Amino acid sequence: MPVRLPRSAFLLLATDLALVMLAWALAFWLRFNLEVPQEFVDLALSASPWCLLAYGSALSVSRVYRQVWSYIGLPELRQLTMAIMLGGLLAAAAVLMLRLPAFPRSVLVLHPMIALVLLAAIRAVWRTLAERRLVTQGGRRLLIVGSLQDAADALRALKGSQQWHPVGIVSPIAAETGRSIQNVRVMGTLGAMAKVCAAADARTALVASPPGSPERREALLNATASGITLLTMPRPDEWLKTDGTGPRKVELEDLLGRTPVQLDVAGLADLLSGQTVLVTGAGGSIGSELCRQIARFGVGRLVCVDVSEFAVYQLEQELREAHPQMQGFYYTANVREAGRLEAIMLRYRPSVVLHAAAYKHVPLMEDLNEVEALRTNVLGTLHSARAAGAAAAGRFVLVSTDKAVNPTNIMGASKRLAELVVQAVASEFPATRYVSVRFGNVLGSSGSVVPLFTTQIARGGPVTVTHPDIVRYFMTIPEAAQLVLQAGLMGRSGQIFVLDMGEAVRIVELARMLIRLSGKTEQDIPITYTGLRPGEKLFEELLADDETTEPTPHPKLRVAKTSGVRGLDIAGVVRWIEDAGPAPESAQLRQWLRVQVPEYTAR
Repeated sequence: MPVRLPRSAFLLLATDLALVMLAWALAFWLRFNLEVPQEFVDLALSASPWCLLAYGSALSVSRVYRQVWSYIGLPELRQLTMAIMLGGLLAAAAVLMLRLPAFPRSVLVLHPMIALVLLAAIRAVWRTLAERRLVTQGGRRLLIVGSLQDAADALRALKGSQQWHPVGIVSPIAAETGRSIQNVRVMGTLGAMAKVCAAADARTALVASPPGSPERREALLNATASGITLLTMPRPDEWLKTDGTGPRKVELEDLLGRTPVQLDVAGLADLLSGQTVLVTGAGGSIGSELCRQIARFGVGRLVCVDVSEFAVYQLEQELREAHPQMQGFYYTANVREAGRLEAIMLRYRPSVVLHAAAYKHVPLMEDLNEVEALRTNVLGTLHSARAAGAAAAGRFVLVSTDKAVNPTNIMGASKRLAELVVQAVASEFPATRYVSVRFGNVLGSSGSVVPLFTTQIARGGPVTVTHPDIVRYFMTIPEAAQLVLQAGLMGRSGQIFVLDMGEAVRIVELARMLIRLSGKTEQDIPITYTGLRPGEKLFEELLADDETTEPTPHPKLRVAKTSGVRGLDIAGVVRWIEDAGPAPESAQLRQWLRVQVPEYTAR
């Protein structure tokens, strides 16, 4: 079916051909030193129809007339150059075939060069006028924060934007002050950001520096102090989720600098596409993100299990809307009930089981609820692992934690015992591949400090931090879920994977960044220190003292190698927890747990 062209395309083509004829006349004029003899004027006129036909055909075939002159750039100019070269060759061939007597062949060389200059010039003039028209129409004045290289990338992304008008650059490199790029001048350094914004009459700044860079954090401090709105460009993984219209507000993830995870997309597609996958704890922060990621890979059936009715309902509503073609099955079930869990798995026989159900709040599990941590984190893991084996699942992945390394609290010790349980069950079901994945805190997950700090800031403070020197590893929820899937794809049975968590972050710095992101200062929202809570460490480790790591093909995954996996008396573990009753003595429970997990040291 032929494509109908807008009327403007014919107008542009007519303009181009008029310029081609002007170039034709100029080529003769220059060839004869600005005075063309009459006989050569006649030659030029007789050959001009062929010239028009050649260039018109070349420009049409090259589809140059489809270009929008207001947004012309290097790719369009390259396309124009190729079209004119083609037109020059066709015109030269036509003239030579006509065998016109004494025709000056140098004109055939001069003409394409002059035509290129004229056609490129009119496009450049048109775009310049279009950009000035956008400025006069009231695009919001915008300051770019970053080096010239970073600013160049941002300016390219903003090209043709009717909403934003870049008026200046603030660079972290003092030597770049006074230089300019795309007619936008470097007006000062980060320290002078407030003065530059005032001089440029800009109340908004776009941070072009890389995520996690010191420039981003300094810009945040300066912006808050001077009342400037701070923006950044969307991350690559966000372009498909938004309309891609331009900058968005700076978020905590941008300041912490987590780089996007590179997944083995082909391998995960083979693992998940068309398959049945079951997720326990599917309504939680990690579990629900695992379900979203799995749905993206075209899973055949997704079985979601969670003890919370409301969480399962919310997940069902979200996934039904986002993936209406997917078969989703949503169960309210407790992993502590072995029979119910096994019945679900035997009904669907999933090829992959992801076990994210757990109690994870350290202080809550440390006092009054110790036995609940054992029943859910240990027995729940045992039931899930055995049910997966009984259903002949190909893979079982336990979502573990860095708090399982040299644990000092009940939650961490229970998760370490869960890892040992998974390794023991692996020997019972050799056909199923059992792996565990450890990672640190997840930004925005339920029970993490970020929602707590956000709530405290909304109330007007204070923000409570347990200790000025406490540090934690952080990653985003999508990153954690993606790496869990990646580990499940590549792991061998019995392995424990450790995720690259990057640099540890001081919790007090995290609090300060959140306060600044809210548009406040520490004078508006004070920070108070409450002291370490029971079982809490100043820092978390990702590997126990008797472990080493081995690299994997994935740069963010390493395998933890223990000095030898000792046998675990699973029957004895189950018997003790069941015999402990509803309210065992705390000291007795801790003493038993130290026997099962020798590296556990209560604080």
